[in-house]
Amino acid sequence: PMIGQTMINVKVSGARTRLSTFLAGAFLMVLCIVFGPVVSDIPMAALVAVMIMVSFATFDWHSIAPKTLKRMPAGEITVMVITVACVVATHNLAIGVVVGSLTAMVIFAKRVAHLAEVTAVTDPEGTTVVYRVTGELFFASSNDLVGQFDYAGDPDRVVIDLSAAHIWDASSVAALDAIETKYAQRGKTVEITGLNKPSAQIHEKLSGELAGSH
Repeated sequence: PMIGQTMINVKVSGARTRLSTFLAGAFLMVLCIVFGPVVSDIPMAALVAVMIMVSFATFDWHSIAPKTLKRMPAGEITVMVITVACVVATHNLAIGVVVGSLTAMVIFAKRVAHLAEVTAVTDPEGTTVVYRVTGELFFASSNDLVGQFDYAGDPDRVVIDLSAAHIWDASSVAALDAIETKYAQRGKTVEITGLNKPSAQIHEKLSGELAGSH
């Protein structure tokens, strides 16, 4: 109701200052407290008609135009459809907003899951390989990170350079621990370098404490 009231204030009444919001709330309070019995006599059909007009006036029709939908990312369309479907099915705006927000979070996580890039450079003598990791390391990219190392083919010394990366959560630390474990099982040593201060703090605090995460 408050969203609809604000939109009507701006779009229909031409409100431009915060005073309009205060006056709208004050008039609504007077209607409920002073004229409550009179308002209760208004037929429900009339109130439904008012709500339909409010919805019609506040809806952004341009957002569902075919030309707009063709330009919009599929993820945004999915979020919009799921949110509307939940609101219609549950008759509860809050549930629709929560489900839509969760859907947007999942889509975002899948979108950035592969943003972490790993490049390998082996020294001329073939005794050391340096893996340079670039990007953000968090729960969505940790599983992908583990699979980007050549555990069997690498030399005995492996350096993982994280100077261009950032560790955000425990899943990333668990992934690094899993990488070290896989190399250790083959008798190879791993050195992690280039951690920035926040990443180093997370890694130092959690490394070795997350066995079995991967």
